[in-house]
Amino acid sequence: MRRRELLRRGGALVGASVAVGVGGSKITTQTVRAHPGPYEPYGSIDVEGAKEAVVDPERDVTYLATTSGYAVVDVAAPDRPQLLADVREPLADREDGPLRGIFDVKLDATDPTTLLVVGPANPLRGAISGALVVDVSDPENPEERAFHETSFPIHNCFVRDGVAFLTGNDGGRNPIVTLDVETGEERGRWALADVDEAWDDVPNASRSVHDVYVHEDRAFVALWDAGTWVLDVSDPASPTALGSVDAPGPSMLADRSGAEARREATLPPGNHHYVATDESGTLLGVGRESWALPAEGDETTNQSADAKTQSETAASTEAGDTAYVGGPSGIDLWDVSDPEAPELRATIPAPASPEPTYGGVWTTAHNFELAAGTLYSSWYRGGVKRHDVSDPAAPREVTWWRDPDAASFWTAQLAHAGEREGFFVASNWGVGDVPGGLYTFPDHAGEQADPPDTLPDGTSTPYGPRTRTPSGAATAEEATVAGGTSAASGRNSTVPGGNSTASDGTPAEDGISAPGFGVGAAVSALGVAAWRIARRTRE
Repeated sequence: MRRRELLRRGGALVGASVAVGVGGSKITTQTVRAHPGPYEPYGSIDVEGAKEAVVDPERDVTYLATTSGYAVVDVAAPDRPQLLADVREPLADREDGPLRGIFDVKLDATDPTTLLVVGPANPLRGAISGALVVDVSDPENPEERAFHETSFPIHNCFVRDGVAFLTGNDGGRNPIVTLDVETGEERGRWALADVDEAWDDVPNASRSVHDVYVHEDRAFVALWDAGTWVLDVSDPASPTALGSVDAPGPSMLADRSGAEARREATLPPGNHHYVATDESGTLLGVGRESWALPAEGDETTNQSADAKTQSETAASTEAGDTAYVGGPSGIDLWDVSDPEAPELRATIPAPASPEPTYGGVWTTAHNFELAAGTLYSSWYRGGVKRHDVSDPAAPREVTWWRDPDAASFWTAQLAHAGEREGFFVASNWGVGDVPGGLYTFPDHAGEQADPPDTLPDGTSTPYGPRTRTPSGAATAEEATVAGGTSAASGRNSTVPGGNSTASDGTPAEDGISAPGFGVGAAVSALGVAAWRIARRTRE
């Protein structure tokens, strides 16, 4: 009997102790207590290059994007995760292979035996791009069924009912592209210019399509500075817009100077980076990314009047001897029962950072899941959190665990709900020389023993996108801001910079230096255009 089947049937469950015989030998699992003692991970496993994670709870496995491939981890016993498969350099036998820059994998929401592996996340000169279809009926032996090549890199995707929804940043319209997983036939496209041709006048990088989430016949599309858009995808060949969340008018993004754009690229309220709904499809989480700038220095000189106003209203704090303007952004909770009139219910602020600049210690929001009345969230080196969102207007932080010297969390995803036997997983993309991998955590409230401070003096300053005035120390509950529909901010949140190192100073893999879209030209029209020229030359 395979280990996974044994553990599932034998009850290697949290809070239980079992003894079974295999081939005459006796195996005793370790008893793990659910509540007594400090809150801490059940277990972890190193997996090089780990990025996004997605869970199949029926078979107790987690699939990981690993930058240079994909991996399968057995989490049947959450205190002892085991690597089942680690596939590196898929499609290496192709003349233009392998598939590289793999940041995202997704299971078909209605068929968990089909896994989609997409890439490259950002343009890579000379690299193939597309969607690799993998049969994971036997998770220990994944079988690659087909590869559907695309003319654009794929940062993120979603799969439902045999239809893939791909982020199609092509340096032009930047559409969402629907694709038949079985045949590879393109079904349809939707772009902002379908709503208003004025969006064509907005710089490409300000309306990049970053992520997509599909609930039944609605797709929720995170379009960076252009807000989140709700689409009717009941006919995948003809997606149509139903409404938008916190979207500015195109003129607010088109008429900005370069200096204003660069400044707004860093500061709150941050870009629309990741979106997901709860099981009802009416509660939407919008995760944003942002950073801080030193309060004095070149960044604050020669600003336009508008930029100065933004500077004065942004959240401020001090970390050590340095004063900053801005900081990491959080997760907005929206009621989208009526997509034409979404209502902001609350904002969950990000953990504070000892160095909140782009090149410092990242604690801004990243990927998350809303499930069973709980928000499972990741905050890079700010750790992972659980919030009770049964009342979305008053979310309560019930769990927070972090180890900023060893873990920078990419996502948090529920495996099994429940205080005694439940757990969630969180992927870690590594810190410095510490490798990435996968953690498992209990699905219950608790406090970490001797948690690392988030600021040198132990205080925590909220930087949520609605927290626009200087703040002192505050509890998580006090820092959660409830409100109504927000006015458009007209921000520009293109990822800043121009180096080739990650935020923690580690060398970038495949020339990709940031979890979002990388730095500098990675998502600029120039960068995508150069990539497309290289593709045409190769073809």
